[in-house]
Amino acid sequence: DKADAQRIAKRLLSGDLTVSYVPPPEQRDWRLLSRTQVAMHESVVRVRNQVEVLLEQAQIKLSSVVTDILGKSGRRMLDALVRGISDPVELARMGDRRLHASKEQLADALSGQLTEAQRIVLKLYLEQIDLIERHMAEIDGSLAQALVPHQDAIERLCDIPGIGVRTAQHIVAETGPRSEVFESAGKLASWAGMCPGQQESAGVSVSSRSAKGNWMLRRTLCQTAWAAIATKGSEAQRRFHRWRPRLGTQKAAWAIAHYQIRIVWKVLHD
Repeated sequence: DKADAQRIAKRLLSGDLTVSYVPPPEQRDWRLLSRTQVAMHESVVRVRNQVEVLLEQAQIKLSSVVTDILGKSGRRMLDALVRGISDPVELARMGDRRLHASKEQLADALSGQLTEAQRIVLKLYLEQIDLIERHMAEIDGSLAQALVPHQDAIERLCDIPGIGVRTAQHIVAETGPRSEVFESAGKLASWAGMCPGQQESAGVSVSSRSAKGNWMLRRTLCQTAWAAIATKGSEAQRRFHRWRPRLGTQKAAWAIAHYQIRIVWKVLHD
């Protein structure tokens, strides 16, 4: 209505309204590749969980003795199950000697029996995982090739504890190679939704919950925060141990993610 229009016009004239960040076409292509990469990784995790459920239905407890059922040892056993091999001792011999489980433990975990229908479905699941992983490798190569001109920014980000090549690529795809759109580290953190909220009513704080922001950047920085906390001797680890008694584990880790995104802005912008 007219009153709302006047209020919005006054805020516009006073400089309170800012234009939404719309990245250039080249960066939108980077985002498409990186977000597709994440979606494919989530698809592999989903199918992996379906494989575990199928094995549990067949009384095969492979995940209890093998950390990664899609690793080399686990995959050899799954492929053998698809081919119709059901002897637990023979399947146990396919395990790598570096597995923590003994041959007897492997044989005991593999003592179940797949029905013909379960074997068909397991074969389809494994083929689906192979297809997604081939697509992921293609996406990885395309994203790396697209970001070759900005390799220097990626290398600088990789010097930050907890950040690897893939996460550095995702950060550059979301913020740009120099993060020049954001005037300060605080504005980048606010845009990503990684600042404490300030919801007040009558001078009383109602909630300090962070606002919603760029989901991709939030997801990436949350993962790198935990990796930085696990890095011995890092500044992130030192701050985490100092903040955890007062804030608790989850809030302290979230504070580390906020700390990291400010470091990211500094590294890219300056």
